[in-house]
Amino acid sequence: MTPADALKATGLLLLVALLQVSWATPIEVGSGHPDLVLVTLVGLALLRGPLFGTIAGFWAGLALDVASLGTLGLSSLLLTPAGYWAGRFGEGTTRSSPYPPLVAVALGTVWLGLGSAIVHFMLGEGASASTVLGGVLVPTLALNLLLAYPVYRLLRRIFPIAARERREVILV
Repeated sequence: MTPADALKATGLLLLVALLQVSWATPIEVGSGHPDLVLVTLVGLALLRGPLFGTIAGFWAGLALDVASLGTLGLSSLLLTPAGYWAGRFGEGTTRSSPYPPLVAVALGTVWLGLGSAIVHFMLGEGASASTVLGGVLVPTLALNLLLAYPVYRLLRRIFPIAARERREVILV
């Protein structure tokens, strides 16, 4: 992780958190909303690894909670392990395969949806399982999968693969 990558990621995640709150939240398809922060976090973690994903997940969640005036720390609690897992998943897959962004975004969306429902239930803010699973999770999953490839390709331009990693991919 270079300082330039950290600065680029910080600015990008702050911008995406603001876009999430102001632009993506009003977009509603069957009670589901696109989650730009999650898709961006997963792309960053796939490209830069679990440590970068963990740190980015914490700060992206904190920025999202502050921008949306939500329960402080709730998004960080859910995005931190999502960033770590996506980074670990990215280490175990090849860079030439087209599937890791889709798989990681799908699993991250399910984790975030179910984890959010569980945490809200523990805080006493319950919702029915059919609403969470059918009404919110499925449309959100579809919208996030539509965003996965464009966001990942943009992130690959902003955060190019290092020359050493490129050689390893070619040699393998």
